[in-house]
Amino acid sequence: MAQQLISAIAESLRKRWRFPVLSDFNGITLTGAQTAAQIEKIHIILRKADVHPGDKVALCARNSASWCTAFLGVLTYGAVAVPLLHEFHPDNIEHLVTHSEAIVLFTEQAIYNNLDEDHMPQLRAAILIPELTPVLCRDSKLKASLDDLDTIFAARYPGGLTPDQITYRDPRPESLALINYTSGSMGNSKGVMLSYSNLWSNARFGLKKIDFLRPGDGMLSMLPLAHMYGLMFEFLFPLCRGCHITFLGRVPSPKVVLSAFAQVRPKLVITVPLVIEKIVKSNVFPKLRTPAMRLLTSIPCLRTIIYRNVKSQLLKAFGGNLVQLILGGAAMSSDVEDFLRRIRFPFTVGYGMTECAPLVTYEWWATARPHSCGRLVDGMKARVDSPDSEHIPGVLFVKGDNVMMGYFKNPQATSEALTPDGWLNTGDICTIDKDGYVYLRGRDKNMILGPSGQNIYPEEIEVKLNNLPLVAESVVVDRGGKIVAMVHPDYDTAQKQHLTEEQTDARVEALLPDLNRLLPGYSRVSVIEIHKDPFEKTPKHSIRRFLYK
Repeated sequence: MAQQLISAIAESLRKRWRFPVLSDFNGITLTGAQTAAQIEKIHIILRKADVHPGDKVALCARNSASWCTAFLGVLTYGAVAVPLLHEFHPDNIEHLVTHSEAIVLFTEQAIYNNLDEDHMPQLRAAILIPELTPVLCRDSKLKASLDDLDTIFAARYPGGLTPDQITYRDPRPESLALINYTSGSMGNSKGVMLSYSNLWSNARFGLKKIDFLRPGDGMLSMLPLAHMYGLMFEFLFPLCRGCHITFLGRVPSPKVVLSAFAQVRPKLVITVPLVIEKIVKSNVFPKLRTPAMRLLTSIPCLRTIIYRNVKSQLLKAFGGNLVQLILGGAAMSSDVEDFLRRIRFPFTVGYGMTECAPLVTYEWWATARPHSCGRLVDGMKARVDSPDSEHIPGVLFVKGDNVMMGYFKNPQATSEALTPDGWLNTGDICTIDKDGYVYLRGRDKNMILGPSGQNIYPEEIEVKLNNLPLVAESVVVDRGGKIVAMVHPDYDTAQKQHLTEEQTDARVEALLPDLNRLLPGYSRVSVIEIHKDPFEKTPKHSIRRFLYK
């Protein structure tokens, strides 16, 4: 299966030889031929650095076409890619480069300026992208070779690289392809070891199930490529399909994102719930909840027309060509989800984790069920640690083609996550209905034990709280036997309502009785605490809960 992934990449480049494959938004565009040429230059660098198949090569830079050519160069060479989030603190980057045993680092000048090369003694070279020039080279002969990279490439391919000259290694399916460090929402970053077969299993599922994409279709990449969600479904899978991928490469402000959607006009958009929630809560709900609009939407025929218009405007915001929006990486606000289903907006909620590269569940939007994250993907099995998995929540265990090899240099964490017979403890609590649809309830580590032994899931309280007026986001914790809700108010909406910050805080605090009426007696919240600043998040927009205990 390894060769199937590598072959799919090579074949896609051959077929798109003269067509655009990778672009930076409002920046460079690489054809299949240019992408293949950059990959060959990466191979030259790795050979000159005496990198062997199985050696570790780190990448730490912003999303870009150049990041992707470096990654593809490492993967097709047979080295182990170690993508690192550039948002990590420099100390963390240094630690992970060293922990991963990486001997070459591809990075950017601005990132490297904050690193201390003495803290990464095993590095032979650090290479800047897109320039492919060395910023660290501990071997003078190597530096001389890298300085002559274009000359070496021209000598190797005097007539220019041709499609038939693309020859990539044939690694074993079970070989280590990638070490992906988790973003650490629970406070600990672990190196997830993924094989070529793990990667291909996910890409193959996308090729089979997301079949409305065609070669040449535009794809906008906004998620971090150093995280498996973005790496697989905004890059590797669409690359194998032959799509033209455009990398946003900057903070996804509403203005920039809307401009990018209009330019790329993607059929498929993959993002986190926060993106669509902001659009609906700030632009749609305020208009629909005026007295006049409430009256109009109470009339069935008018409601149909209004909802059709809202759906049309939302589709236009996504570029006017959208076939499906896939959301994942965090819980979705139930009121937004329910509204989108009422207007028949083509979205679906999936579930995955780095340890599954990343897919666990998915369902086509038209057959998705409310508040479910879909059904198990091909090649995966599941069991729930519960006497009645349909009605009593329990910890989800999965097994199959997508499940990782283990955690790099962390046998204790590996043994805690994987059973001897290969079942992965996801740490997520769920139920599964008779038709196989999975319903997540929360994280096992976050669960609070109630006064009479009841299981309380903070995420369920947070969903209800986040649906209340003027609440932007929340974190629910157990503090000395009392349930406390920390809330970051929606100050932007409050400002539009001409409320001061003090008035906003007071209104949010006054929501406590309304919230508790929505909750069982054993899970009622004792107090709402105002949190002035947004909660710190991982790059995939999950709140770093460990900071708010």
